[in-house]
Amino acid sequence: MNAHEIDYDIYGEEMQYVEIELDPQEAVVAEAGSFMMMDNDIKMDTIFGDGSNQESGVLGKIFSAGKRILTGESLFMTAFLNIGQGKKKVSFASPYPGKIVPIDLSEKGGKFICQKDAFLCAAKGVTVGIEFSKRLGRGLFGGEGFIMQKLEGDGMAFVHAGGTLARKDLVAGEVLKVDTGCIVGFSQTVDYNIEFIGGIKNTVFGGEGLFFATLRGPGTVYIQSLPFSRLAGRVWAAAPRGGGKDKGEGSILGGLGDLLDGDNRF
Repeated sequence: MNAHEIDYDIYGEEMQYVEIELDPQEAVVAEAGSFMMMDNDIKMDTIFGDGSNQESGVLGKIFSAGKRILTGESLFMTAFLNIGQGKKKVSFASPYPGKIVPIDLSEKGGKFICQKDAFLCAAKGVTVGIEFSKRLGRGLFGGEGFIMQKLEGDGMAFVHAGGTLARKDLVAGEVLKVDTGCIVGFSQTVDYNIEFIGGIKNTVFGGEGLFFATLRGPGTVYIQSLPFSRLAGRVWAAAPRGGGKDKGEGSILGGLGDLLDGDNRF
């Protein structure tokens, strides 16, 4: 099916949200937990899969939706349909600080590949599926496993990048080396592989992992400065352990440091 044609605006800086304007009977689908607000005449409905396979049989729908489990997502998505007479708006928010990236699939050859947790929402009719890696090294060491997410169709889709977003337009043969967790997504013409960093000092003391991704053009690549895994790791490292005090700013000086930096909890 052809995707619904939707208009949108993106608001905010560090914590963005996208506001989508729907004509009567237009709809948008979104992952659970991304909804922010909507006008009165928009109907919210939980659907099996992404709603792009309405003409297929029951088994086809089950297979299509079941593939989402492999990407760590729910079997169900939420559809927002304008059942009113005029234009109505619905908004979806970023899950953590970063940028929302609009992807026009008609300009990407009908397909865009992204990391598993990057998808935010899309016009109804866009297929949200899985992209299997055909290379063993990429599957074992790529950070995203054998599976990435693919968005297919001719409509608008929106993905989320953590921190600051970098867009790189690679020419044919141009290579970009990236931390595996910093990849948001790339066009289908980009060749993606994994390369061993090498060197005993880099391996043991580098602190950057053993592998990085190599992205070879032509095509467009989106890179994020703050992957959620990196953010979660820093929060986990600073969290209190076993009821003890946290590792705050004054941890080098102990209790005196806490007093100096304003933390007076004992």
